[in-house]
Amino acid sequence: MLPLELDLGPLLPEHLSELIAGIVLFGIIWWVVAKKVVPVFEETYAERTAEITGGIEKAEAAQKEAAAALAEYQAQLATAREEAARIREDARAQAVTLAAEIREAAHADSARMIATAKAQIEAERTQVIGQLRAEVGGLATQLAGRIVGESLDEDDRARRTVDRFIAELEAEPVQGPA
Repeated sequence: MLPLELDLGPLLPEHLSELIAGIVLFGIIWWVVAKKVVPVFEETYAERTAEITGGIEKAEAAQKEAAAALAEYQAQLATAREEAARIREDARAQAVTLAAEIREAAHADSARMIATAKAQIEAERTQVIGQLRAEVGGLATQLAGRIVGESLDEDDRARRTVDRFIAELEAEPVQGPA
């Protein structure tokens, strides 16, 4: 037995060779773990750390890109809204202008139509008055010729007399039935 002051109880080896063999095996296992297992763990750890760091960087880049895209979208949306408002205002202004032009054209057309109608009525009136004068004059001359017993159709003086009589009739105010 090994004289130790430390009481290890059931862990105390019975032979010194067991202790030496345990220490040697421990050294071998430690060396294998240190040279073969730990580098694999470290490499795996470094890869995962790089992946996580790269993933975080990618996520941050994607987040920045998404924020930039959102800002661009919002700017385009604001521009589109401004353009839509401008187009609506232009359309309203054009509608007002077009309505005014249509009203003006309608007034001009109605004034032209009224003027044309008045001119046509005046022309027809003048034509009817001329026809009536000729007929009334002819009838008056025939009537006077029957009364006198002679034909007065060829006499210039008779025509002037009839024309003067018709002019006097036109000059008199028209009175309705009393």
